[in-house]
Parts: sequence; structure tokens; C-alpha cells
Amino acid sequence: MSDDETAVEFPPGPSGLPVVGSMVQANLGGLEFRERMAEEYGDVVHWKSPDGHVYQLNHPEDIERVLVHNNANYVKGEQFQRVLGPLLGNGLLNSEGEEWRRNRHLVQPSFHPDRIEVYAEMMTDLTEEAIAGWADGQTRAIHDDMMELTLRIVARALFGVDIGRYVDDIEGAINDFLPATTSLPNLLLPDEVPLPSRRKMARARETLDDVVDDIIRRKRRDPGEHDVVSMLLDARDDDGNPLSEEQIRDEAITLITAGHETTAVSLTYTAYLLAQHPEVEAKLVAELDAVLGGDAPTMADLSDLTYTEKVVKESMRLFPPVPGISREARAADEVGGYAIPAGARVFMNQWVVHRDARWYDDPLAFDPGRWTREFERSLPNLAYFPFAAGPRRCIGDRFAMLEARLILATIYRKYHLELVSDRNLEVVPTITSRPKEEVSMVVRERSGGGGGAAAPSD
Repeated sequence: MSDDETAVEFPPGPSGLPVVGSMVQANLGGLEFRERMAEEYGDVVHWKSPDGHVYQLNHPEDIERVLVHNNANYVKGEQFQRVLGPLLGNGLLNSEGEEWRRNRHLVQPSFHPDRIEVYAEMMTDLTEEAIAGWADGQTRAIHDDMMELTLRIVARALFGVDIGRYVDDIEGAINDFLPATTSLPNLLLPDEVPLPSRRKMARARETLDDVVDDIIRRKRRDPGEHDVVSMLLDARDDDGNPLSEEQIRDEAITLITAGHETTAVSLTYTAYLLAQHPEVEAKLVAELDAVLGGDAPTMADLSDLTYTEKVVKESMRLFPPVPGISREARAADEVGGYAIPAGARVFMNQWVVHRDARWYDDPLAFDPGRWTREFERSLPNLAYFPFAAGPRRCIGDRFAMLEARLILATIYRKYHLELVSDRNLEVVPTITSRPKEEVSMVVRERSGGGGGAAAPSD
């Protein structure tokens, strides 16, 4: 133990094992481990891993300290880069400092509120197209459906291309990559060790490289006015030099993967929750009938679809699509009354905070009605943070909320979705919180095939 460590009073936490500390417990225990740490040890928890100190923060004020008030002191860190770097390279999610600021500045115009409004009709049209092949009584793999739909939307909106021919390749690559990120050997062994998980990760990147290279070639031949790839191709650095092919590719892959995965996950959990809570679904459908009158939703309708927005918010509270955030301290800091050494990793878990009874009455209940203006004003800052917070808050948060509401309204004005199995849904935390098994649901058409207040079948 170093002299610096002897001067530090560590927060309570599990003792762990020699050499590996609590890394194995944390990795295998998943979200249940994070919940147990908060319950047993309080707002600041400490444990050791092979590469140093780990802190879990469970109080909104402490999380706000890291993500907002002292955000310059906290970076994504070496392990984050090791996990996501093989897929995303140095794209917006991974880059730091001046490079991150430049990248965000280049991508930001595509997420400007004026541009996002333009996407609304396209989102609805693609959803209508996707569900046109659904039939009453048909069993659908809803997570697969949501993944394909949101992938098509992000490609059309941000790249100006139809990505249909690549859907299977992209989803296959992401499905291979994300589980590999949680592989213990991958986390523990040096990078040069040729592990099966690392071979999967490399193949996933090669697949996405091929997809994005084709998109770049298409945009070079036929550049668009507002799409991200065209803007990246036109961009110049401070010296007037264009971005490298690798930089453009990294940004495009980041937007493809991060831009659809989280919304798809959120919609899958929303469908699951609505199927379990018919009273919530009935209120949702009543609002859709009253506001839309059987028509497809538009941007102009969203201000009146207040309960629809509450359903999305509550779903992302119970099942946050990103279950946790990690940072690494550049310099020593103090959080929650404890010293955080330089180099320590800090975990902040939406999954834990969003289910904390201090902030939410009956926290495990699916209750969209809780989201009143008074309730939101009463919440501490960062008691709810599905899109993170601070300068590195998700750049696509408005895009994702618009997309989720329009997709939900488009589907549920026509269909009721009925769970095939009543088993509890198991969540696998990787970078996102994916369902462990496919969520199979039976499609039930509402009376009239659009709108209509007919109750779902029993």
C-alpha cells in the first residue's frame, strides 16, 4: 500500500478477493450487485479491482459533482477506451478534450431542434412501413423489430441513406460485440492476448467498416445538404485539412450504433411494461384516440400527447437503456465526504438511482402518472438522468425522445401487443441494458385497424 493510500479514508464496501478484488463479483453480479452495494453500504461505496480503486456513487448530489460541477476532472478513462475503442475507435463517445469538442461541434447541427423537427414525418413513415406487414394473431420478436426500425430511422435521418441491405450485418456485428465487452478474460488479460471475445470484437468492427465505407462512397458521389457524413466529408480542421477517413468512419460507426441501440431497448421495455399494465395501456390508447382521431402522429401532435411522454419517461426510469456511467478521476477530488484518488474509476448507475425509494414512491411500480410538473420540480437534480448530464449529456436526447414517442403512438393507435410468456424480464447490462432473451409478443389489431377504442383481447 502506498503512502498516499494510507492517508485516504475509504468508504465502506466489499472486501473482495486477493489480486482481483471485487471485479469478479461486480462483473458476474451485474445490476443486482450494484443494487446490493447501495443497499448495504450507502451513498458512496468502495472496492478494489486489479487496476485500482473503484467508487460507486448512489446519491444525485454526488453524481452531479462528477458529471456537472467538476466534470473537467473526470474522463472516460483507460478501461472505457479498452472496452469500446475496438468498435467505436475515437468517435464522439470515446474522444476527449479538444478532439471531442471538435467532433461534437461537427455533429451538433444534425441534432439542432430545427433539424429534428424535419425528422418527425420520416420517423412516422418508416414506422408505418415497418408495421404494414404485421397481422392480427402474429407473434413478433419485438426487440428485433425495434432494433431494425430504429436502425433504419437513424440511417435515413443522419446519413440520408436507406440501410435496409445492411440491417442483418449491422445487428449481427453489434450482437457479437456487446456481450464480448463484459468478458472477464477480456477485462483482465493484456490486450495482446488473442481471446475469442477479442476476435469477435475485431470481426464486428470489420463488418461495420465495410458498411460505413460503402455509405461514404455513396455520399462522395451524391453528397447531401444536411446529413452527417456529407458534413464530415466537408469539414476542415484549424489548419484547413480534411478529416481522415478513419475519423469519419469512427464518427459514422458511433452514430449508427449508439444512435439506434438505446431507443430500441427503451421501446422494447415500454412494450413489455404496457403488456403487463393494461390500465396504463388503456390510458395511452385513449389519449391517442382523442388526439389523433385515427390519423398518424405528427410533430404538431406531440404537445398534446402528454401521457405518451409520461409513459416513455417512466419506462426509461424503470429500465434505463444505459444502466450506468463510468468516469476516471484525472486528479484527486472529494465526493460525498470521501477522498477520490487520481486514477480511481467512478460508477454512477441510473438503474440504482432511478429505483431509489428516497426519490420515488413505490419505486418498482410502473406509474407514468407520477410525472407531474410538481413531481419533476421536487426531484433532486440527477435523481433522473437517462441521458447522463453535463457537457457530455447524450447529443441525441431530443432525437431519441421524439423517436420513442412517435413510434409508440404509431404502433399503439393500431395494435395491442400481448406477451407470449409471463416470465419476468431479465436484463443483461453491457453498455446498454439489453433483454437477456427475445421478447416475443402477439399482435392484436384494434377495431377498425387504426385508432378505435376496442379493448385488447384477454
